[in-house]
Amino acid sequence: MEPFWKTRSLNEMDAAEWESLCDGCGKCCLIKLEDEDSGEIYYTDVACHLFNVSSCRCKDYGQRMQKVDDCIKLSPEDEESFQWLPSSCAYRLLSEGKDLPEWHPLVTGSEKSVHKAGMSARHRVIPETQVVDIQSHIVDWPLARS
Repeated sequence: MEPFWKTRSLNEMDAAEWESLCDGCGKCCLIKLEDEDSGEIYYTDVACHLFNVSSCRCKDYGQRMQKVDDCIKLSPEDEESFQWLPSSCAYRLLSEGKDLPEWHPLVTGSEKSVHKAGMSARHRVIPETQVVDIQSHIVDWPLARS
């Protein structure tokens, strides 16, 4: 039997399936900068103040939208917001008609696989409260696909 992400579109998934697509990499919680002229998005190694560097999860997921002004709540209807996600993100990959990477927890059965594959932000970031010049923190590592 095929896994749900291969047989259902993002719109057809139930809430539990939708949430399980998150691989726990934490890259979505990194502060990103957008070039006003080109629209290009740059990742930094600076994490939202709600980001837990050990678990790679939000410290207050349920209240994040009230506590972080520019936090984006993903929904299958708003694929435009997927451009802010890393190219390795399951939501973005599936919306582009691609499959999950071999290290994704749904594929491996282990929540640790994303960290073992070096695809997470675990212990690679600093909190936004400690940053003075965010432009000096632009990095390429979040853009890795595998």
